[in-house]
Amino acid sequence: MPKINGNEIRPGNVLEHDGHLWVAVKVDHVKPGKGGAFAQVEMKNLRNGSKLNERFRSADKVERVRLDQKDQQFLYETDGMLVFMDTETYEQVELPADLLGERRPFLQDGMTIHIEFYESEALNATLPQKVTCKIAETEPVVKGQTAANSFKPAILDNGVKVMVPPFVGQDELIVVNTETMEYAERA
Repeated sequence: MPKINGNEIRPGNVLEHDGHLWVAVKVDHVKPGKGGAFAQVEMKNLRNGSKLNERFRSADKVERVRLDQKDQQFLYETDGMLVFMDTETYEQVELPADLLGERRPFLQDGMTIHIEFYESEALNATLPQKVTCKIAETEPVVKGQTAANSFKPAILDNGVKVMVPPFVGQDELIVVNTETMEYAERA
């Protein structure tokens, strides 16, 4: 595994530190008036979710880990575990449902998502950036209100509340950005 200097750590880097795998969440480069510069790194443990704040000087060497990404198909959820299948080898892998957090409702049957592996251990899952959803409930379309840049609340078929433009009605399909959890466009 490649070693990098402490000042080369960037958000999103996966590091091996104290025998655990960590992802750098936030990195601040500090140059105090006295003493050498350092990077203040906020890290999250990939296995148990605990957080750690650590200082790395530019002379410190840290292991940067490359994760393998594979596309996997979502099959079903059982006992708080999500089951995915590799479409080439048909091997199944389980990940905890709380790994996706508030984006969990956007996971649909048969959806293909990216799973990151370290050696043969599945660590992380990423949903597609845009997902098509159906509006279950919203206020009716009011004629003449399209000129104003206002949004109205809507509840999707998966139970998530989003703000939509006034011209979008009930039972319409819309595209939602899973990163910002906002309306993107009509489907």
